[in-house]
Amino acid sequence: MPRAGLTPQTVVREAARLADEVGYDRLTLAALAGRLGVALPSLYKHVKGADALHQKLAALATAEIATVLTGAAAGRAGDDALRAVATAYRAYAHRHPGRYPATQRAPDPADPDHVAAAERAVGAIYAILFGYGLTGDAAVDATRMFRAAVHGFVTLEAAGGFGLPRDIDRSFDELVAGLDAAYRSWRSR
Repeated sequence: MPRAGLTPQTVVREAARLADEVGYDRLTLAALAGRLGVALPSLYKHVKGADALHQKLAALATAEIATVLTGAAAGRAGDDALRAVATAYRAYAHRHPGRYPATQRAPDPADPDHVAAAERAVGAIYAILFGYGLTGDAAVDATRMFRAAVHGFVTLEAAGGFGLPRDIDRSFDELVAGLDAAYRSWRSR
């Protein structure tokens, strides 16, 4: 019998909190069962297995980051919007170091909530790029450029990969300025 009050949603929310504490790679069903105070087999009443848990965590984290990105972009345009969204993306990764890696998982086509969340996240970037005159294939390429640059930065930062004696925030500002310059000059290439 499932523990009273335990639902698939509460299991995933607790998995997200646990991932932030111990790291995404160390999130296991056994650790989650211990955290929830249930026997491991009891979790299978709420989630089908480790991969299903990670997929649901990805859907949750993607919805969260989509909300953060769309909120940061609201009412802004051009480099102001780009800077706000990049900064919000980085801040989410800092606040949620365990669930942030889950945002990198491609949406499961069988999970309409995950697909919708991913579309909202990409839509926030597309809206910024539209302000630079980038649409269609150019917007796809520019979105991948944004994601690769900002994700690469936050991943290296989280791993302690920036050892040179320069302020990391300043380097991030230069990264965003470089993206802005690239987007502004896109049509002239």
